Amino acid sequence: MHTTPAPRIAVIGAGPGGLTCARILQRHGIAVTVHDRDAGPDARDQGGTLDLHADNGQIALREAGLLEEFFELARPEGQEMRQLDPAGTVLFHHVPEPDERFKPEIDRGQLRDLLLGSLRPGTVHWNHTLRSVDGPAEGPRRLHFTDGTTVEADLVVGADGAWSTVRRAVSPATPQYTGVSFLEAWFHDVTTRHPDIAELVGQGGAAAADGDRGLFAQRNSGDHIRVYLIQRVPADWITADGLTPQDTDGIRARLLERYRDWSPRLRRLITDNDGPYVDRPIFALPVPHTWKHDPTVTLLGDAAHLMPPLGVGVNLALLDACELALALVRHGTVGEAVRAYEKTMLPRSTETARLLDGAAADLLSTELPDFATADHH
Repeated sequence: MHTTPAPRIAVIGAGPGGLTCARILQRHGIAVTVHDRDAGPDARDQGGTLDLHADNGQIALREAGLLEEFFELARPEGQEMRQLDPAGTVLFHHVPEPDERFKPEIDRGQLRDLLLGSLRPGTVHWNHTLRSVDGPAEGPRRLHFTDGTTVEADLVVGADGAWSTVRRAVSPATPQYTGVSFLEAWFHDVTTRHPDIAELVGQGGAAAADGDRGLFAQRNSGDHIRVYLIQRVPADWITADGLTPQDTDGIRARLLERYRDWSPRLRRLITDNDGPYVDRPIFALPVPHTWKHDPTVTLLGDAAHLMPPLGVGVNLALLDACELALALVRHGTVGEAVRAYEKTMLPRSTETARLLDGAAADLLSTELPDFATADHH
């Protein structure tokens, strides 16, 4: 008679990876709780748009039983891509076929809502910031939250992103600055308020670079466009210039100086934005990032393999989540499941991280990579 109690599985982080892992576990009748530091699902802007690829992200959504719902929300037309030179001349223009489904776009917020809506009520414990993980490696682990509560778990899944708290339980690694920084600018109601920019960007993305600076503009749903101004600068360049992130006019003056040789039409992507800029220095984990197997703690997504934002981050996180959940379904013990999962995940993420190591600088190259694959955070 089988009397082993069901393992207590705690996922830290309600991003796409953590929620996908929880959803697939629940589909197979395995109990799971998700803890997230946000006060609730609408606590903050979820970021821009993502492309989910047929060979990784979509595989996970199929396993989660959500692929058709994803296609109802996704924007296949978002696969359109333009590459321009700083004079504004179009160098390359890809228009997807009407039935092109290889990597359609979806807003991060829409993806998160789709995943949240698929979980049992009460699965996600909001306003739960993890402070530390302790307890013996063989378990049970104790999770200490900043509100003073403690939870016991037989498996802790770190899906808590770039600055993961769970990572510290298995690895001393911390993200390092890549030397490249993004500055995000927003444009709202673009059809009526910014028709020229809407036409320039099209239904997908538009990129330009001159070797030292670049920009990437990306259509989001709801008639929004996000623009990422890409520079090789110190991580603290705004304060080093005597400015604050709130000093929109001061930052804009610096940017206009830096992009002064660019065409007036492209410079409007710097000057006409609605609201402040958002400073996003790009960090990455050292390559390779591996750790000694621990039977009661594992990592997925950015917590395991933070890389520059070149179109793979969320796709790898979803694939990690899917493979970890299925390993837990198929193996007799948590430890065996974690070992099987890491045996595939670690070599795959190391191979990809090696390819992308230092590639943040490619975003500034005049020989642009296939920008159609960029997934910005």
